[in-house]
Amino acid sequence: MATPIDVVIMAAGKGTRMKSKLPKVLHRLGGRALLAHVMDCAAQLSARQAVVICGHGAMEVEAACGRMAGAAGDLSVKFARQEPQLGTGHAMQQALPLLPDDGVTLVLSGDVPLTQAATLTALLAQCEGQRLALLTLNMADPTGYGRVVRAGPGASAQVRAIVEHKDASEAQRAIHEIYSGIMAVPTRLLRGWLSRLDNQNAQNEYYLTDIVKFAVADGMAVVAHQITDAAQVAGVNSPVQLAELERVYQLRQATALMEQGVRLGDPARLDVRGVLTCGQDVEIDVNCIFEGQVSLGEGVRVGANCVIANAAIAAGAVIHPFTHIDGEKLGVQVGEGALIGPFARLRPGAQLGAEVHIGNFVEVKNSTLAKGAKANHLAYLGDATVGERVNYGAGSITANYDGANKHRTVIEADVHIGSNCVLVAPVTIGQGGTVGGGSTITKDTPAGALSVARGKQLSLPNWKRPAKLPRG
Repeated sequence: MATPIDVVIMAAGKGTRMKSKLPKVLHRLGGRALLAHVMDCAAQLSARQAVVICGHGAMEVEAACGRMAGAAGDLSVKFARQEPQLGTGHAMQQALPLLPDDGVTLVLSGDVPLTQAATLTALLAQCEGQRLALLTLNMADPTGYGRVVRAGPGASAQVRAIVEHKDASEAQRAIHEIYSGIMAVPTRLLRGWLSRLDNQNAQNEYYLTDIVKFAVADGMAVVAHQITDAAQVAGVNSPVQLAELERVYQLRQATALMEQGVRLGDPARLDVRGVLTCGQDVEIDVNCIFEGQVSLGEGVRVGANCVIANAAIAAGAVIHPFTHIDGEKLGVQVGEGALIGPFARLRPGAQLGAEVHIGNFVEVKNSTLAKGAKANHLAYLGDATVGERVNYGAGSITANYDGANKHRTVIEADVHIGSNCVLVAPVTIGQGGTVGGGSTITKDTPAGALSVARGKQLSLPNWKRPAKLPRG
């Protein structure tokens, strides 16, 4: 649009029905705060700024906005405080000093997370920078919502007013077209209309919706952009509603993935709590959770009940069931054709090369494994550099922490580590060497050597266990 867009986000409510100390707009949907979804949508519209109206938990909400990533991270954000909270019109009055008269004010709700940018673009087109435009919806049960009163029947009839449910007559309550809480209005007009608000109504509040009757009285056109997708304007007022909307959100994520060619074991049993990108011929079994930034290369297979966060998994890798991968800030890399799990755990900084095998109950943290390295059973690799084709035995660990500092273990190419070994870092196991099972290695070993460090075996023939003394 040629006219600048200033987004105002209503985020002052306490959310009593959430029964939580956390401000309502900070409850999570798809792994992100409700408010973050709304701010991302504003950023997609290339808004000049977003003004977030805060009230309950204002300091917490404002701090959270500063931490929000994604598209919202590039959005200019300002804050207005509504204290006390005297209605939506009163809230807008607090934001008004931050809104230049040359723009269009787009009003959104911080607890309505699934509105799409395309819908808002259509609403702004109806506004054209010249008139009041409302986003509306027909609902089978409109109880609790403001009704859109038109001059006559049909969606083309002129909008005359919005009447809140508590103030509506029986005839008005029979209307099924409701106001969503989202509007676009030229700021220069909004300023005058807000100055005329009063609180002479059933709730003794200043209703933003009263500006509709002022626009009509002033001879201004009021238009409505009516949609059919109720989820786009669904708000969150309780944990039940949040859970319902979460499933809507996740099913939409699943549908988008399937449309790209991803095969899902069951679309209803997938949770994407961040950004998941997939190559061709990816398969994901049931009950998998993806968090943060995750990429799955071509032909990747993910087994059931996996949790994967902040990881890049290359083409042809197989993640067997019940694997937990969490890259946090350092990330996790899994190379082409690698086999991970079942019941494996990859922690931040795990960098696995092509064809690496990490088996059941193996944990890898801040370690690099080169092509073809294997740790197939019950092992720990922390702060280690592992060369190509290394075979790391069951029950073996790198003892990387001395109680104060972390130290690194280097295992060069073609090394064989026997079962139940302890490699006390800092230590280097030379190329092609072998460490005998049960050894505790505290010094560097030469290339090609067999290194054994364990107590000498002693057997006492004809030894008898102690017998219990008779009772009494």
